[in-house]
Amino acid sequence: MADDHTIVLQGLSRFLQEQKGLEVVGQAKDGLATVELAQQLSPDIVIMDISMPGLSGIEATRQIHSDNPDIRVIGLSMHAARRYVQEMYKAGARGYLLKDCDFDELIAAIHAVADGGTHFAAEFGDVTASQSRASRGGSSSKRRTA
Repeated sequence: MADDHTIVLQGLSRFLQEQKGLEVVGQAKDGLATVELAQQLSPDIVIMDISMPGLSGIEATRQIHSDNPDIRVIGLSMHAARRYVQEMYKAGARGYLLKDCDFDELIAAIHAVADGGTHFAAEFGDVTASQSRASRGGSSSKRRTA
């Protein structure tokens, strides 16, 4: 997980850790630390904030995807502008949710993305239509998120 706000990072991590089949393996408060953790831990999924100090979530996603395309990224941001969603998708993100989503939607996104699909908030659902991408399959009994 990556978010520069401690309460968000700790709260979401605790919530996800309590979910059956999910394991939080790392936390980072900036983009560069997120890239480094992803290289070290190779999680199945990274939950990525967009606005972080230093390296942005978009650039961190691009680097993670370039280094290891098997690591799937879900953007979780306050930014509702379509351009952020498109930039994250172009960088390699497989999902994008707004921070006002409920926990059930986040869990649904994690499972969809872990199973090789995509999950974008309803208002952004057509972002992928013009840039279709082949799904990568694979699932494990315990999904590891960072």
